[in-house]
Amino acid sequence: MHMVIAGGHGKIARRLTRLLSARGDNVTGLIRNPDHADDLRADGAEPVVCDLEHASVEEVAGHLRGADAALFAAGAGPGSGAARKQTVDRNAAVLLADAAERAGTRRFLVISAMGVDSPPPPGTDPVFAAYLKAKGEADADISSRPGLDWTILRPGMLTDDPGSGRVTLAEHTDRGQVPRDDVAAVLAALLHEPRTAGRILELVSGSTPVEEAVRAVAGG
Repeated sequence: MHMVIAGGHGKIARRLTRLLSARGDNVTGLIRNPDHADDLRADGAEPVVCDLEHASVEEVAGHLRGADAALFAAGAGPGSGAARKQTVDRNAAVLLADAAERAGTRRFLVISAMGVDSPPPPGTDPVFAAYLKAKGEADADISSRPGLDWTILRPGMLTDDPGSGRVTLAEHTDRGQVPRDDVAAVLAALLHEPRTAGRILELVSGSTPVEEAVRAVAGG
């Protein structure tokens, strides 16, 4: 399988790349900073410099043609202001979805976040509120597309703890933490489970092995 990951230098994206490469899948990582190319090569991916804040749909579609799947793992990142939450976390996700439809890449995964479906509570940091709003708008756009076999994954609070390989994965979970290792493992399993298309799933640490958790939400 050939997968294209937007935001290929992200912490989850790099973990996923290593998992996919180890099992023989081909990975192309879209990156904004050319200095990150060697890191992707070391992970087993083919780096492609593509700035999703400025690229055209046709340019991005060109990078997707022939791919079996795409993942939106990009983000404006810490330290960015509210404006870039819109241009990256919303607009770039929509752009990648547009490009996937144009390229005929139906399988489409998204790393989103918990709490994007409801207004943030009073006192929420304005930049974080802008992030949640941007993510929610991107999810709403992508989940309305019949031309994509999309799955949206909403992890809890991310940590760099070693993964346990055991999670809770469902349409709704309690709030909690989850290691990035386990998020990457769930994405790798979702990629090869087409019955999860059309689902929005929340993810936190739990007691169910990853493959079993994915089979369960897929209907057995």
